Amino acid sequence: MAETAASPTSAKTNAEKNLAARVSPARQLADEFAAGSLAGTVEISEVPFLTMVGLRALAGSAAAERLAGVTGGLPAGSGAVAGNGDVSVLWLGPAEFLVVAPTEAHESLGGDLIPALRDALGGDAGQVVDLSANRTTFELTGPRARAVLEKGCSLDLHPRVFKAGTAFSTEIANIPAILWKTGDESFRIFPRASFAEFLGRWLLDAMREYASPEVP
Repeated sequence: MAETAASPTSAKTNAEKNLAARVSPARQLADEFAAGSLAGTVEISEVPFLTMVGLRALAGSAAAERLAGVTGGLPAGSGAVAGNGDVSVLWLGPAEFLVVAPTEAHESLGGDLIPALRDALGGDAGQVVDLSANRTTFELTGPRARAVLEKGCSLDLHPRVFKAGTAFSTEIANIPAILWKTGDESFRIFPRASFAEFLGRWLLDAMREYASPEVP
């Protein structure tokens, strides 16, 4: 008896079940993040399973232009971030970029972002690599977020230098990470999954002093 092909709906349902079974790199810190967050001062959370794609393409090449057409643009220089709102592209090097998009953009959930990027690159020199499992995302927000980061990051984080919409590769507590300032008092931190627990605990410790009533 011939087998019948799975419908797109059932395939997507299976993919969503697989996603639901995943454990994020900092899942074990969820309760500590909630307990350590100080409303109106500094708060931390994990944003798990974002779609992340590494791109390599020479600036100005036909491949770069096609990739930019998919993402809504490629950043032009160090620290720059481009994109179309839902999809953001962070500059990592002259020909290297990190695409960050919502979870549902991943092809395993029926999203077409990664296949579209592969099609745009075609056979030209460059790379489109799914890095979604390579990193996790921490979100640090509040008026004390910058002060927390300054305890372990060598970048000048003053707002006149590190403006909203800027992202750099750096180290936080000696852990390599990408730091993206998404708003005046909000940051996204992308550590590799293997460093997530260490960095998460370091950030919690750095936040702890602001829980004291003696710290205004």
